[in-house]
This record gives sequence, structure tokens and C-alpha cells, in this order.
Amino acid sequence: MSDVDAGTVMPYAGDARDVLSVAGLRAGLSTTEAKLIRDGTNVIYRVPGGVVARVGPPGSRAVAERQIGASRWLSDAGIPVVRALSGMDQPTVVGDRPVTWWTELPEHRCATPSELGRVLAQLHSLAVPDSPRLPVVDPFDGLADSIDRGTALPGDDRTWLRDLLERLRGEYIALAPGLPQRVIHGDAWQGNVIVPDRGGPVLLDLDHLGIGPREWDLISLAVDYTDFSRIAHSDYQAFVSAYGGYDMTIWSGYRTLATIRELRWTAFVLGKANVNEKAADEARHRVACLRGEITRPWSWSAF
Repeated sequence: MSDVDAGTVMPYAGDARDVLSVAGLRAGLSTTEAKLIRDGTNVIYRVPGGVVARVGPPGSRAVAERQIGASRWLSDAGIPVVRALSGMDQPTVVGDRPVTWWTELPEHRCATPSELGRVLAQLHSLAVPDSPRLPVVDPFDGLADSIDRGTALPGDDRTWLRDLLERLRGEYIALAPGLPQRVIHGDAWQGNVIVPDRGGPVLLDLDHLGIGPREWDLISLAVDYTDFSRIAHSDYQAFVSAYGGYDMTIWSGYRTLATIRELRWTAFVLGKANVNEKAADEARHRVACLRGEITRPWSWSAF
């Protein structure tokens, strides 16, 4: 017997394309002509035959299994959702990297604010299930590590961000007992609900699906309206109306959740800043906004 425990999952040395090739052989799917769609946390490929493959990061098997279970549960519950392929074991695990297989979506556009509001209202009306067992969504997940690794920022900015993070934790803990827990998407924005050329809205990207306050799903579009002026007043009102009339911008806890969401957007860019000077410039700009050095409405570049 080797020094490695027999139950240990060995990491796979190849890149995402190599992982896809091995997974395709195991799943009985040809990946020779697969085309890269996106290279992010998950590396996503279009596979011939109307299939999309998502190659997860190392150690993410549990997340992949939860995505598959959530897709099937949501579909059974009547929520229009991206569909995992059936008739095969999912995920296909290569070393410590899971590959999940999905039905390719037809040509589509991003949802309007009104369409997003309707889908979220439907999602939030679901009873919390016993199975699949959904995790509690943590709005602060990974933020401390992102700040600590963000050496592209001056030390005083990182200290300020750490202090901001602790203040927001305290405010959120004080708010949480008064917020009913629901099934939430966890990263709800117009790009994660798409509308095919023929058919109604479809919910995508189930990485963060879990249990939490509905306000966490409503915050992104509300912040786009109040702090960035990315959507018109009429579009925001259409979102509120489609959701059922709840305008969270007048809720007393709004600014706390808005700042948490903006801190997450800042941390995302900060994660790229050590190797990308444009990302470093953008991270410094976003921190200046959070510190009150730049007045709203803000303009942040997409990454």
C-alpha cells in the first residue's frame, strides 16, 4: 500500500480540457469537438449533441451534486430551470474535479426586471424541502480571505475593508432573526434568468441556491437602481410589481444588504487584481466608492 490512504481522492494533474476528455469517455459522450463557452470558477463547454458540460474546480463534488439535485427538485416543483441530463450518473468525477452535464439552451436573452421579479416570486413561494438538503446561504462567504489576499490594494484600504466587513457582520446578525428563511437563488440578477426566443424565463446557475432571506435575492437589482442608475425607475417599479409589491429600498435594513452586495462585487475584482492591472485599478476605484470618496451614482466596469 502507498503512503496515500486508500480512501483519498487524488487530484487530477490535467487542465480543464483534459478533465472534460476523461469525463466524456466515462459518460459515453464525445467531447472531441467541444467548444469553450466560459473560463471562470466553472469551465463551461458546448458539447456536440445539444449538451453543455461544466467542469468544476478541485474539491467541488458536493457543490456539483447539490446543483444536480436542485435542478431536478426545482423542475419537479414547477420552476423553469436549466435541466441536468438524465439517464447517467451525475456528476462524472475525474480525480477531485466534478463534471456535470446539462441540456443546452436555445438562443435567448437576459430577463427583463419584470421577468426576474416573477421568477423570484415563484421561487420564494416554495416550501423549504427536506430533500434535497439545501445549505444556508452565507453572504460573507469567502470575503475575509479575498480581502487578506488582495495585496494589490494599499494596506490602509485592506484594513478599512476588514473593519467594514466586521461592522456589516454585526448589522446582519442583528437583522437576521426578523427575516423569514426561504428558498433563494443566492446570486439573482438578470443574467441568471434567461428567456429563450420561444418560451418563458429559465433559471440558471444554481451554485448558490440555498436557504436565506428573500432580501438577499432582491438586493442586486435594487442596488443597480439606487446606487448605479443602471435601470430606469419604470423598470425597477415593474420588478417590484412583478414580485408582488415589496420594495426593499424603503426597508430599514436596505443599506446593510446593499453594502454587503457591493463589498462582494469589490472582492470579486480584488481576486483578479494581483495579476491584472486593470482589475487592480478597478478594485481601488470600488474601494474609493465604498469609502465615500466618490458620490453615487457610481460607475463600475464589468469583469
